[in-house]
Amino acid sequence: MGEKNKPYALITGASKGIGKSIAYEFAKHGYPLLLVARSEAELKALSKDLQVKFDINAAVLPLDLSVKDASLKVADWIKLNNYPVGILVNNAGYGVWGDFSNSALIDQLGMMQLNMNVVVELSHLLVPILLQEKQAYILNICSTAAYQAVPTLAVYSATKAFVLSFTRALRFELAQTSISVTCFSPGPVDTGFASRAGLDALSKMAQKFNMQPDEVAKIAVKAMFKKKSEAIPGFANIISVYANRLLPKAFIEKTAAGIYKV
Repeated sequence: MGEKNKPYALITGASKGIGKSIAYEFAKHGYPLLLVARSEAELKALSKDLQVKFDINAAVLPLDLSVKDASLKVADWIKLNNYPVGILVNNAGYGVWGDFSNSALIDQLGMMQLNMNVVVELSHLLVPILLQEKQAYILNICSTAAYQAVPTLAVYSATKAFVLSFTRALRFELAQTSISVTCFSPGPVDTGFASRAGLDALSKMAQKFNMQPDEVAKIAVKAMFKKKSEAIPGFANIISVYANRLLPKAFIEKTAAGIYKV
């Protein structure tokens, strides 16, 4: 199927990390792209590379999604240009590491806005557009942190638990429509997430256990196209999630606190 016959894939947080790798993965499949992120320079460089390598259209919208009404600007951009969107990838997000009481409230609230509210806003705004396609997809990038409480990443893990629960419910509600909804929950990935969260102290461990963004993106896109409800990449991550279901919560939280201690 050529690009002209395929709808656009909208990817948030597309300029780096998993989002960037997902953009390349869709481009390999011949999908035109809508790329949204804060960095205009990085987005334009990515768009140029994608268009040269894969001969697909890759439109960009430099935008800080954590700002009020940013999601409306994305929807207006789509409508103004009449982009036929068939895939929504809610990838943008970040973490804040440290004891909750010692962390800046503005940082915690900004994280909640981006990790949760934007996912809800874009999903709500784009469902009517996605329904115009014979087959459409919503891919929410979550985290293995969604399956447990994580001390020192208290609000981050809570936002991801929200995304997991929201995705499950939305999938059920849209089951009889043309939209398939998937929640993808990676563990540690070799991106800029750790440094932004302030987790430099774990850099050596991260280098040992991190998965690579390209590897993770390939699994995520494959799971989405297979219409899986949930997907977790990596055997160790799958085992840890199942362990969370079987072992006492107090033990799991104590273990996590030891790993991520301040």
